[in-house]
Amino acid sequence: MMLDDFNSAPSAVATSALLACCDAPAWAAAVRDQRPYPDLESVLDVADKAARELTAADVDRALAAHPRIGERAEGRGTDAEFSREEQSGVSTDTDTRAALHDGNHAYEQRFGRVFLICATGLSAEEILAALRERLENDEPTEAAVVAEELRKIALLRLRKLLAR
Repeated sequence: MMLDDFNSAPSAVATSALLACCDAPAWAAAVRDQRPYPDLESVLDVADKAARELTAADVDRALAAHPRIGERAEGRGTDAEFSREEQSGVSTDTDTRAALHDGNHAYEQRFGRVFLICATGLSAEEILAALRERLENDEPTEAAVVAEELRKIALLRLRKLLAR
């Protein structure tokens, strides 16, 4: 969907496309409602600001749409396609997969949510190192890191969406 298509899309179509980038209705509405945009940077600026204003409940909802690191997203939707692309650097090596599985479990036990990282361009080893490092965070620090990772993912996906 190119920017002109996004600008002219019916509200429901634009919302659906935005929710594939970040499953937070408040974020999608904030970005959708500022249309039309003159250029890509304008829409990214609005999306960035809206992502920085997400509540804890918004972040939790958006996290529910993300598979665990190392697990392949199922389905044929845009969000699943984005996830598979983002995790393409994650190794299928048995030891790495086991370490990610164990790390995901430890993270979920500690923080009560899925481990989220903007995985684009990262190797499995880099992701695993970040997971282990973030297990040392306290809850407020980790909540801020998760919100920042979600923001980065949303902007990356929105950039991809508008380049189709």
